[in-house]
Amino acid sequence: MSALIRLFRFTKELTPYYIAIVVCAVIGAIAGLVVPFLIGAATDHIVAVANGKTPFEQGIVTVIWFAVAFLIAEIFAVIASAIGGYFGDVMSARMRATMSNRYYDKLLQLPQSYFDDELTGTIVSRLDRTITEVTHFIKAFSNNFFTMMITTAAVLVISALYAWPLALLLALIFPVYIWLTALTSKHWQRYEGDKNEHVDAARGRFSEVMQQMQVVKSFVQERHERKVFRGHFGATIDLTKQQSTHWHRLDALRRIVLAVVFFAIYLIIFWQTATGVFSLGSMVLLIQLVSMARTPVTMMSYIIDTAQHAIAGSKDYFEVMALQPDPREYLSESDDEPTASAELSGAVDTERDAIAFHNVDFAYETDREVLQDVSFTIRRGERVAFVSESGGGKSTIVSLLLGFYPVTSGRVELFGRDIAQQRMAGVRQQIGVVFQRPALFSGTIRENIAYANPNANEAEIIAAAKRANAWDFIERAPEGLDSLIGEQGLKLSGGQQQRIAVARAMLKDAPVLILDEATSALDTRSERLVQQGIDELMLGRTSLIIAHRLSTIASVDRIVTIRDGRVDEVGSPDELATTGGIYAELLALQLDGSAKSKAQLKKRFGITT
Repeated sequence: MSALIRLFRFTKELTPYYIAIVVCAVIGAIAGLVVPFLIGAATDHIVAVANGKTPFEQGIVTVIWFAVAFLIAEIFAVIASAIGGYFGDVMSARMRATMSNRYYDKLLQLPQSYFDDELTGTIVSRLDRTITEVTHFIKAFSNNFFTMMITTAAVLVISALYAWPLALLLALIFPVYIWLTALTSKHWQRYEGDKNEHVDAARGRFSEVMQQMQVVKSFVQERHERKVFRGHFGATIDLTKQQSTHWHRLDALRRIVLAVVFFAIYLIIFWQTATGVFSLGSMVLLIQLVSMARTPVTMMSYIIDTAQHAIAGSKDYFEVMALQPDPREYLSESDDEPTASAELSGAVDTERDAIAFHNVDFAYETDREVLQDVSFTIRRGERVAFVSESGGGKSTIVSLLLGFYPVTSGRVELFGRDIAQQRMAGVRQQIGVVFQRPALFSGTIRENIAYANPNANEAEIIAAAKRANAWDFIERAPEGLDSLIGEQGLKLSGGQQQRIAVARAMLKDAPVLILDEATSALDTRSERLVQQGIDELMLGRTSLIIAHRLSTIASVDRIVTIRDGRVDEVGSPDELATTGGIYAELLALQLDGSAKSKAQLKKRFGITT
């Protein structure tokens, strides 16, 4: 019950729609209750006419008026149903929007660590499943629950007026039937939860495979992926068999109990009519009322069933909604709020270093430290390369600067301000990033460049594209800036994708730049074109470079080497070339020039010559 109350509280702004649906349902129920009385009275009147107790001419007029009254009741029921259906449809759409928006809003404010542990397809599956199950239940509940209550109460009262044993038997049906239905809930929800886990895992894997189809085919793993996918859905079949066996065993028991009770009720009605206690019209009235009572009983089972689906389907959703967001990732309710960069940029001290790490410790997991006591400073306009063995912590330093993770201890400063005390939107607005993989979105070239500044005009977008060495191929594209690039930019070559990424960073025009060696995976010609754009981008900016080529490292102002999670050396390329540290070791391997040395450079340091 608490889970259902939470559902209604979560969507309490839809209360006017709930009320409108309930009012329409009540009107429909009342109109439905009138019908048995009309038919019962009409039956007695027709019998009187047929027996000659009422003159035909007089009787037929009354019968016509009964038919008119029946028509009016039906019209009221139809109109109430149509209006209730309209409000139900709008309510469902608003509920879908509300739940989707809140879920998306919550995800945007969760720390990066949450996404490290979840599959994209699983996150999406939770949203789809929850909305489907919850909207189905809320709509069924609003449309049927109050109608059932009114109908049930009216049937019990009317039956008691005719024969108290009927009311007693009808009163016994509801608690017994609901009790038998509730017996299935605990086991049913457990089975449903297990099925949902398999479906989420299958959808998560499905999403990954669709994004990595070339990898799947290249390694000839189609059969393996199909086997995994089929395995998850095969497990849902086995769970459904157990779930369905449990459900239908009790459902059969419920129906048998219901049949026995209704047998007793009909026996009483027929017996009383045969002995003259009830008139023929009263018998028709009571039979129809009993039939109307049967519908709420079975409908209550349906509502409990949909409630179980809603509870099981929304469990993971509400677990996500209960997570505490990172306060630094706060988003206001307004989508039109100006960027938060002003908060940080207004406090920029031109005399302070651009970036400073002070005694920073960090661990992704409590028992495995990645960085220990890391300290360094980067001056304004300086180009600094980070070098370490593969997995040594270079990317972690970038992630901490971007605020993707909070430090375990120590302090990270941007322009003299501790980023732990800042909103991340303000911090990240000061930092441009060009990743090793371009990370483009489906859509147009224009949309991807303007992602850094959606308010940029065409002249600004074109200027950024030209500076990034991208305008030549954009101009030749069928639709120019409005050409579609496909999912993750698949319609573009690797070099073209990277130049779009560079143009995006240029349009952002942030004072700090992070480069995750954007040319390491490109051919020579593409690398040259992209590198020209990057050189233009770095002008006048503080640049952090995760280096994958020795030629890039040699051209920076300073190098920071990381060994075993600690800062090992800091100095210019010339200074570190003779100290015997990591950079000197890289140069020695390069100088050796053998295939073995090149392989060691790549394997240990992720560096190519």
